[in-house]
Amino acid sequence: MVGPTLARLFSLEGKVALVTGASRGIGAALADGLAGAGARVVGVARSPAPRDPFRQPVRYVSADVAAGLDALVAGIVAEHGRIDVLVNAAGVSVSAAPDQALAAFDTTLDVNLRAAYAACLAVAPHMAAQGEEGGGSIVNVTSINSLVGFPGNPGYVAAKGGLRLLTKALAVDLGPRGIRVNALAPGYIHTDMTAASFADPERHAARARHTCLGRWGEVEDLVGAAIFLASDASRYMTGQDLVIDGGWTAKGLT
Repeated sequence: MVGPTLARLFSLEGKVALVTGASRGIGAALADGLAGAGARVVGVARSPAPRDPFRQPVRYVSADVAAGLDALVAGIVAEHGRIDVLVNAAGVSVSAAPDQALAAFDTTLDVNLRAAYAACLAVAPHMAAQGEEGGGSIVNVTSINSLVGFPGNPGYVAAKGGLRLLTKALAVDLGPRGIRVNALAPGYIHTDMTAASFADPERHAARARHTCLGRWGEVEDLVGAAIFLASDASRYMTGQDLVIDGGWTAKGLT
């Protein structure tokens, strides 16, 4: 049985969280997970509505994160007085013909990197200092693509690599204000973005073999890590990569 002290350590009760990319996949799972841990969660994405109903009380707002979230953030602050947690989970993977490669690269960086930075700029001033607990937590969802090179998608690798180092830069800049900034780096997770590989027997098996656990990840595998990073359980952790990849980046020649 979990004792009251441990339960409080991982609790998000009373905290206000904003999760981008919340219409489906990783973003939706993390929004649900934070709400289940007690946070008052606002989920945002471009889709008019989430693909599936949330299991927990999440308020969903349709907005283009690449266009900026200043108005949404102002509304949340007007209602709740602050924002304690920001999870940047919005992301795209754009494939293109060679003559459109540069445009695809720009789009990928705009959504996966620039929009995340814009969200941090919008939210950080409203993460009020809260004594020893700090002023808030920003969680940037990166990828193992931020740690190692992957073929055929340079824009995605560059954007996630940039987001990884942006995380460290913001940890330095925002640390004096009690704001922690960490990266959650998933491996291959079964989502709409990876559906084609997941459905292909050969590629599915090849990706599973890359891991130590012999399987793909599911979005639920990321929820505990996100709660840890958002909660006081990680209150002395900032500027770090929390890699949830089934051992992909640890595995050698086996």
